[in-house]
Amino acid sequence: MESTGFLDMDVRGRGQGLRDDEIEAVAMAVAAVVVNTMRGDPSSSRDALAELRKRRALLQRVGEAPDCVATCQAVIQLCVTLSSGVFPQETPHWWIKRRTGGTWEDLRLCDDGTDEYYRQKLHMLMAMFRQIVATCATYVEKKVTHYRMPLPVEQVIAFSLYRWASGEMYESGTSAFGIGRATGLQAVRDVTSALLQAYPDAIKWPVGRRRAQILRAFRDKVFPNCFGAIDCAHIFIDKPADAPSANYYDRKHKFSVQAQVVVDLDLRIMDVHIGYPGSVHDVRVLHNSQLWRRAQAGELFDAPPVSLLHGVVTRGYLLGDNGYPVVCPWIVQSYGGIDQGPEEEWFDTRQKVARGCVERAFGWLKCMWRLFLRTHKTNLDTLPQQFVAVCTLHNILLDAGIDFDENLLWEVDENGVRRRVDLGIVGNGAGGRQRCTNVDGDLLRDALRDRLALM
Repeated sequence: MESTGFLDMDVRGRGQGLRDDEIEAVAMAVAAVVVNTMRGDPSSSRDALAELRKRRALLQRVGEAPDCVATCQAVIQLCVTLSSGVFPQETPHWWIKRRTGGTWEDLRLCDDGTDEYYRQKLHMLMAMFRQIVATCATYVEKKVTHYRMPLPVEQVIAFSLYRWASGEMYESGTSAFGIGRATGLQAVRDVTSALLQAYPDAIKWPVGRRRAQILRAFRDKVFPNCFGAIDCAHIFIDKPADAPSANYYDRKHKFSVQAQVVVDLDLRIMDVHIGYPGSVHDVRVLHNSQLWRRAQAGELFDAPPVSLLHGVVTRGYLLGDNGYPVVCPWIVQSYGGIDQGPEEEWFDTRQKVARGCVERAFGWLKCMWRLFLRTHKTNLDTLPQQFVAVCTLHNILLDAGIDFDENLLWEVDENGVRRRVDLGIVGNGAGGRQRCTNVDGDLLRDALRDRLALM
């Protein structure tokens, strides 16, 4: 209606610098701008009348413009008025959370303290963060929708890393990044999937040159043809709502999920298996893992054979604790017990030192990505993928030479006492000396013991 009224105005005699058709074209353009900005309904008839008068006054000024310059000035004045709020502008829908600043805005700053801030919040340097963003961008980018522009890839990845590194709840973490809780949940899922797709070979069994380096390193620790060390740790969670909670109640009287890893002396993770409830024994976790199936099929331990004493020949094995007392011939555990001879005691000491790499790896992994150190709410369906994702990050940072802050291994309790953090490594082995019922495994351990005694 207003558009028609505007075109009926007598403007032809007033504009000496424009032709009639030019004046009418400007009038139509201005009218279109006015009509397109009328998105909201006024709250009352009085408000509607006031708005109508303001719009007609602005349109009249355009109609009375004497020449081209005046007409342009009127259009400019109209635009200024629009920006000042005279006409209601289209705004985001009420259910869309407005984005604010916080930790994300601080991460975007580039100054002398940027790397330190990245190390504090994301446990990596800015250059490493940008490298991860560049690699994962293809898998994280979202399409532009009708409602709003998608979050920048950098912000999505930064939030997920911050969530894992800080261990904060979604509510506080999303607030620091100016996003909603649902957006945060989806961001973690997207980044988890992106890391697993972008770095498919970050966690893999060693072959070629890497395998030779690992075998040489363990040989220098007096364990020839040893591929790594194996152990389990607990990821503490709140009482699960949609699963039998008794199954997740572990020996430390907490709810947890078991995570099994194999690492080398450089603390690099070569295999990971997670998902079994905390009450499950380490041996059962092993028996249900892909590692067990591949080892039984002869796909893992394929090093050149090494001959030991007593006619024992080995092509590879792992070092483990007494949580694997009777399991298989390719896990060498300590003798344990209190009735040891000097040779067995010396073997146990060297074996414990060598397999200490797996405990240090858990320390680095869980203290850098503190979400998996603390008790937290989690979706049991997505927890395994998230843990594998942080294991991937662990290896990426190792390859990049990122230094680990040893202070992360310590915390101050409620009494002000500084102590080492609980890594959730709970042994399942019984006290006292355990003998392996598998003859081959028993002979392998004795052969390694006697070889060490001769050195």
